[in-house]
Amino acid sequence: MSPPLDLFLPRGHAFFSLGLGLPFGNKASGAARQFFIVRFAPFGGDIWCHIHSLMPMRAAARAACLSRAFLRSWRCYPNLTLTWPMLRPKVCSEELTWNIDRILRNHLGIGLKTLELNLGGEYSTFSYVDSWLQAAVTPGIENLNLMLYKKYNFPCSLLSDGVRKSIRDLQLHTCVFRPTSELGPLRRLTSLGLSSVRITGDESECLLFNSLALEQLDLYSCKEIIFLKIPCVLQQLSHLTVVGCYRLQVIECKAPNLSYMEYSGEKRLDMHHPDVICYARAELPSIMPNLETLEIGSDIEVVNTPMLLTKFLYLKHLTIQIEVKTFPQPYDYFSLVSFFVSSPSLETLLLEAAPDDVKHESVFGSSSHLRQLPEHQHNCLKIVEIRGFSSAKSLVELTCCIVKNAVSLEVLHWTSFLILRGALGKLI
Repeated sequence: MSPPLDLFLPRGHAFFSLGLGLPFGNKASGAARQFFIVRFAPFGGDIWCHIHSLMPMRAAARAACLSRAFLRSWRCYPNLTLTWPMLRPKVCSEELTWNIDRILRNHLGIGLKTLELNLGGEYSTFSYVDSWLQAAVTPGIENLNLMLYKKYNFPCSLLSDGVRKSIRDLQLHTCVFRPTSELGPLRRLTSLGLSSVRITGDESECLLFNSLALEQLDLYSCKEIIFLKIPCVLQQLSHLTVVGCYRLQVIECKAPNLSYMEYSGEKRLDMHHPDVICYARAELPSIMPNLETLEIGSDIEVVNTPMLLTKFLYLKHLTIQIEVKTFPQPYDYFSLVSFFVSSPSLETLLLEAAPDDVKHESVFGSSSHLRQLPEHQHNCLKIVEIRGFSSAKSLVELTCCIVKNAVSLEVLHWTSFLILRGALGKLI
């Protein structure tokens, strides 16, 4: 096996390095055995350029050694992976720097779609990073995956108007990122990942407000975020992962179409979007087992809250907001007893019911008995507040269940949109 030598491209009688540490024999005969021979068919330059762009990076570099046409297209090669495994993993850091520098100097920056730059914390490359990113991050780039240094301040100026119009996937690892409201919109950004990035909650909010097309957000070990606010303008966001952000205290999520979440370590969550009540009951006990404070708000619930065996073992404070009165069908408030049963540590409960809806069956004049919960003693619930109390039979049933089973209840307070004559007597 030949040692990893520099790969050279002949031009006249001189040799110019491409910067890729690929096996290449010193003798012409040895080199001929290692590389295939390219014979040109009468294709246009665009055809060869397209063929070259489909090759893996190593194969594309080898082809550029054998063909002037492929050399020209190499200078516009669309996908650059500049990592230790790709660039001579057994050599010293100085040669890594040299290789990356030569590759980016040979590349024109035109046609680059994907750049993966993983410096592996190698500080000898620190002084080159600015010039490398200036050369590579150009309008038209779509995927940017950078692992840098914990002290490196990623320049927002790189995200020029042309870059913001094209970039779809931005992954930053181990750096400082300070976006402001002046950043401007990232019109096509659908995936954002920040790992060990120093960014505050306010800065992340600025970034998210400028990423209206975002579909996936992944945050790992972003230790400066205390309050994560995900605005309702993120209509496309469906996937959220927050892991290892140990200083994070509150997540406020108003993205209306969130369908997948993964959390680790957070104790407070605010969520406001359709069907969130059912989702929270079904999914959050396993996703956030240590949750202590939960606020959820919904304007549409297609199904009622299910009664499940999973529990919120540490949940102490629960707020449920049903924000408008229009549902596909009358919402069964009594189904919320599922939260009551599954939260043995619950101390305070606030329910904001929708304004009285004529679709709901009224407790007045109803011939059916009030539903009751099988004997279930709750020992921790002390404060219950219901805003928007009405004559809806299911809401009266829920309130009755709480009063009868919360043995430590100290305060029961409600406000109503209507004066309920006689309802209190029937409830008691």
